[in-house]
Amino acid sequence: MSASTSGSIVGRSIPQSLLGVPVRVAAVALAVALTGAAAQFTMPLPFTAVPFVLTPMVVLLTGAALGARLGFLTQAIYIAAGVVGVQVFAPSATLPPGALRLLGPTGGYIMAYPVAAFVTGWLAERGWDRGYWTSAAAMLIGLTVIFAGGVAWLAVAFTHSLVAALASGLLPFLALDLVKVLAASMILPQAWRLVGRA
Repeated sequence: MSASTSGSIVGRSIPQSLLGVPVRVAAVALAVALTGAAAQFTMPLPFTAVPFVLTPMVVLLTGAALGARLGFLTQAIYIAAGVVGVQVFAPSATLPPGALRLLGPTGGYIMAYPVAAFVTGWLAERGWDRGYWTSAAAMLIGLTVIFAGGVAWLAVAFTHSLVAALASGLLPFLALDLVKVLAASMILPQAWRLVGRA
């Protein structure tokens, strides 16, 4: 793949100079902050221990924008911040705080964030974020990673049933998350038009 059709949009936009490193650090810090902010917009549901959050959309969007390695790093830092007690996880009266959140019913989703960001970013670096439908496909693949991690953890640690885990950890969220992904998929192709493809 040629240089004009490869790389993330953030990587292409950052100058190849000494300024590149601090700009990348700032981009990662901003992405961590956006992920934490998205987690604050949460809605508990009465029939499942997993709340509805905006976090997956931000994980996928920032992963695609930053690329595979920085996307993975962003979500690893996000998790580390939550583990040490920074209030970046979704506020909840029922879910455990801090490091214990990873052992709770949402732990599988959260632990899948770095992998989902990496996968989405890897696809974006190969040009999937240039068009709407390929951008949507990249984010849907990343969303599948998040749901796979979340549902698998629910099945192993809580429901002890894949059917029950799917019923409580996938089906209630699938339609809204698909809408979020389809909406987010419009952003990067438009951004590429602004910075140019070359």
